[in-house]
Parts: sequence; C-alpha cells; structure tokens
Amino acid sequence: MKTPKMDQMFKAFADETRLRILHLLALKELCVCDLIDSLKLPQSKVSRHLSYLKNGGLVKDRKEGLWRYYSLSEPSGKFHDGLIKCLRDCFTEFEVLRQDKQRLQKLKGRC
Repeated sequence: MKTPKMDQMFKAFADETRLRILHLLALKELCVCDLIDSLKLPQSKVSRHLSYLKNGGLVKDRKEGLWRYYSLSEPSGKFHDGLIKCLRDCFTEFEVLRQDKQRLQKLKGRC
C-alpha cells in the first residue's frame, strides 16, 4: 500500500470535490455511479478526482464485473488516521456534506 505524502493529504482536504468524495467514502465503499449521483457532478470530474486520490494513496479501488468500487485506504500513520477520523466526526456542520450523505442514503446502492 502506498503511504500518502503529507502535502497530498492536505491537498485532498483543500479541494471541495475531493473532500466531498472522501467524506462519502468514509461512510462506505461506493461505485462511481453512486458518487456521481450523490455529488451531482459529471462523471469526468468525479473520475479525475478519484484518480488523484488513488494516486495519492488515500483511496483504493476494486473491480467487480463492469463496476469499479472505491473505498478509503487503511490509514498509514497517526496523521493519516487523524484525518480519516475527522472526516467521520468533524464535518457534520457543513451543509453540502449533509446533502451529499442524504442523496447517497436515498440511492440504496444501485451498482
């Protein structure tokens, strides 16, 4: 497993789209189609940010049939672990993240 660099972790948290993706992946493993529908963003944008996060070692993927599923990588140290905990616990006050989560809950995993 690739250990994320400190600057990549901060860059991931500094971009709203990547933060929104990470927040949903902190809830559970998701296919790209569920991320697209939850975030209300075009496939190209979601895929570009997923690629950045994967290359940075923050997310991993697996292929099952025609679908590709993404999940958070296991934390590689205290700092990485702290950021993941913050994703799960500290971001509930942001409306956009609450809305993403609500849309995801309505989808019921169609992939």
